[in-house]
Amino acid sequence: MLDTARKFRKEDISPLSHVEALLDRIRQSDLNAYVTLNGDNALVDAKAAAQSIDRGDEDLLAGLAIAVKDNISTRNLRTTCSSNMLRFYVPPYDAHVIGLLRERGAVILGKTNMDEFAMGSTTTTSAFGPTKNPWDVTKTPGGSSGGSAAAVAAGLCDGALGSDTGGSVRQPASFCGITGLKPTYGSVSRYGLVAFASSLDQIGPMGRSARDVAVLFDAIRGHDPRDSTSIPKRYGRISLDGLDLRGVRIGVPDPFFSEGLSRDVERSVRFAIALFAELGAETVAIDLPHIRYGVAVYYIVATAEASSNLARYDGVRYGLRDTENADLFEMYCETRAQGFGEEVKRRIMLGTYALSAGYYDAYYRKASQVRTLIAEDFRRAFKQCDMIAGPTVPVTAFGLDEMVDDPLGVYLLDTYTIPASLAGIPALSIPCGFGDSGLPVGLQLMAPAFMDELILGAAMTFQDRTRFHEVRP
Repeated sequence: MLDTARKFRKEDISPLSHVEALLDRIRQSDLNAYVTLNGDNALVDAKAAAQSIDRGDEDLLAGLAIAVKDNISTRNLRTTCSSNMLRFYVPPYDAHVIGLLRERGAVILGKTNMDEFAMGSTTTTSAFGPTKNPWDVTKTPGGSSGGSAAAVAAGLCDGALGSDTGGSVRQPASFCGITGLKPTYGSVSRYGLVAFASSLDQIGPMGRSARDVAVLFDAIRGHDPRDSTSIPKRYGRISLDGLDLRGVRIGVPDPFFSEGLSRDVERSVRFAIALFAELGAETVAIDLPHIRYGVAVYYIVATAEASSNLARYDGVRYGLRDTENADLFEMYCETRAQGFGEEVKRRIMLGTYALSAGYYDAYYRKASQVRTLIAEDFRRAFKQCDMIAGPTVPVTAFGLDEMVDDPLGVYLLDTYTIPASLAGIPALSIPCGFGDSGLPVGLQLMAPAFMDELILGAAMTFQDRTRFHEVRP
């Protein structure tokens, strides 16, 4: 991404020709990474960016082509959440982050495929068909931001935005060999992000390198009064110089290296941690005793919030409407039956059950209490270390149809990513090697709240010594 920005200023290429080439490449691609292209509008914006650069605009984002996950609102550009429920929805407004990118001269290239309503880890639950992994088209790119990850990995954009509720930026980043950040909760506005689980959802940047991600993150973070969860905090510019790792303490949690972690993933992750130590960091063994409950807690809290958030799609207020039934109740039922896919229906039912009379205290309240204990585990751990390192996902990418009939197995893929989401802390996935099958492996770095720059800086230093992020599929 930064190389492209430099080429614009050297006049090696123009933003217009660059965007034209990307659009052609997307149309020829069989990855199904995009749901909707911005087409003519992207070309208009690229021409305007070229003129701005000619006038001396030094903004690194000017003219760069950004792919946007299809649950982030884009004015006059279809936003479907990859669901039949919103197949024809065209928002009249931009999400806050989109407005910030446009102000910086970035070109919105199109909307990327995703698991329906961000509920999934494979990008196979999309109403528009699955996205394929550029490393092996028979494999999943991960999810739910699989389209954004595949687009970055395949060179179908300069950078991308995804959303992360329980790992939906980090897991596909790991599977596709790119860098992806789940920011501190509240540091990036959720205004214009279609809600899945409001206490967990965060928009996150995705790119080939930590520096690419840092530039995007720098552009989209900041307070937004339209989002009640946005933290009123001043941010400076993120340094792209990397981090001096001498004296930095990196916590290595034993629970992240237990049963279920594949040997090839563990080998790559331990190599990465050893390299950090070689660069001057000190490794410290830590314990996070309550993260074993993370998956159970997440799938109660997230589904309960999803049940509430998706109640608005009833055929009256939002989305698809069944017109065959005059009876109001039947219309409700048929609208939701036709509009939602199986995984979304499953999670709505789980969440409704957890919130139902007689079960709220047993499930949702208890899950909320354990969520607090998980956050406390991290607070105690960060008294022993500055950041935490471990695997992003226990395995490398698997077949597109391999886990279709195993939803519980898919849920368990989020074992390592969910805890950071529950605690609201920043977490970053970076490529750190390749598995036995030649597919990428991701290393996850976590830091205390609002210390996003710490893990980005550490990742930059790591990537200055390695070339995993430069390898193309």
